[in-house]
Amino acid sequence: MAEAKGLSKPVKLKSDLASFLGKTELPRTEITKKLWDYIKANKLQTKSENGKAENAGKYIVADAKLLTIFKNTNSKSKSGKVTNLTKLKEGQTIDMMQMAAVVGANIE
Repeated sequence: MAEAKGLSKPVKLKSDLASFLGKTELPRTEITKKLWDYIKANKLQTKSENGKAENAGKYIVADAKLLTIFKNTNSKSKSGKVTNLTKLKEGQTIDMMQMAAVVGANIE
């Protein structure tokens, strides 16, 4: 079998994400899928920034479990956009487009 490459290659998870997912290594695609499965199962989406969870929309409501992962995020993209979620509080939201930064901040 060919070695997995790119997004399919398993990466080492930092402790908070490893605890959340119950694994120490996963491919980025699987990390994102499992996070979305949790978000959808717990109806943590909303249509408005900092709105109440309503299971639809482009914003993700941080519950206590997600907050431990989100708060590790303080990164700068190649385009220069800064994603700093270190001061996020439970019940606040992030834009779904910030999920790549969240995943990136929680892997080694």
